[in-house]
Amino acid sequence: MLESKAVTKAFGSKIAVDHVDLKLEKGHIYALLGPNGSGKTTWMKMAAGLIKPTSGRVEFEGKPVDIDSRRYVAYMSTEPYFYSWMSVRDMGKYYRDFFEDFSYARYIKLLDSMQLSEGLKTRALSSGMMAKLKIAVTLARDARVYMLDEPFNGIDLLARDEIRANIIEAASEDKLLLLSSHLVEEMEAIADRAVFISEGRLIENVDLEQLRSERGLSMADRYRQIYGHAEVNQQ
Repeated sequence: MLESKAVTKAFGSKIAVDHVDLKLEKGHIYALLGPNGSGKTTWMKMAAGLIKPTSGRVEFEGKPVDIDSRRYVAYMSTEPYFYSWMSVRDMGKYYRDFFEDFSYARYIKLLDSMQLSEGLKTRALSSGMMAKLKIAVTLARDARVYMLDEPFNGIDLLARDEIRANIIEAASEDKLLLLSSHLVEEMEAIADRAVFISEGRLIENVDLEQLRSERGLSMADRYRQIYGHAEVNQQ
């Protein structure tokens, strides 16, 4: 469903993504993993059609990602992107007008599940509440691809359980979910495949059940194997 072919992205002399060949199929929940600066967010933004590769290309259902493909891809970035004068209710109406696949009823259901009031102004939201709102407006769409960049950032332990349940509920055989997070243990409870990236290069795209049964490793174990030395050097 979503594929990058020899995709490279450079910002000046800095190579953020380096010749990545990656094919993601519908019916799966992928964990996109790697330390800070590994290229996860840059790759997701290219897949969402927000930035263009320096070379190579990203395809959605066999066609290059473009403005049209954005109608089918729901991307949640790490950056805040709400107008401060809007209320939570206003944000739902804004998304309903902007995206044909947005369900306001689903949006209200998601808000209720995360105990987020419609009357709150976005400028008054805490970082945790803002994270919940971003989850709600993204998952309220009936998209073919959901890409969530750090969906658990700023979320307390109890709220993570509900968000995890909402993410799993959004999954189906005809949809693709891709989630990036530093909370590897949280991702292990959601994902069935893991994509490991380091210094802009693809390390591995692995089936987690096979990883456990054939290699006796959890996703967290494999993360430590790949990045343990690198993360020590970063500190």
